[in-house]
Amino acid sequence: MKTTSLMALALAGLGASAALADPGSVRFSAPQRLQADGAWVKVEPPGYAFPAWADVTGDGRDDLVVGQFTGGKLNVFARRADGTFAAGGWLLVDGKPAEVPGVW
Repeated sequence: MKTTSLMALALAGLGASAALADPGSVRFSAPQRLQADGAWVKVEPPGYAFPAWADVTGDGRDDLVVGQFTGGKLNVFARRADGTFAAGGWLLVDGKPAEVPGVW
């Protein structure tokens, strides 16, 4: 089941203004821990992950993308057709983990 968070709406820019116009209309599901290939989705220390949904694999399904504080790497957990997630892997550019530069 796909749940939509306010963060995802803001990132996508779709419907964010309507959701913000009436904050009382936004409802969140209970938090859920996600698994990928039978293991809990985890982040590298010190944490500070930034999760988002995006169709990285181009198959029409939103994948879980988790930004990592250390090195600004992006861990992608591809969503399978049955709704489960494959094991995570770094988003690669020219065979190396892509990095989003920080400001500190």
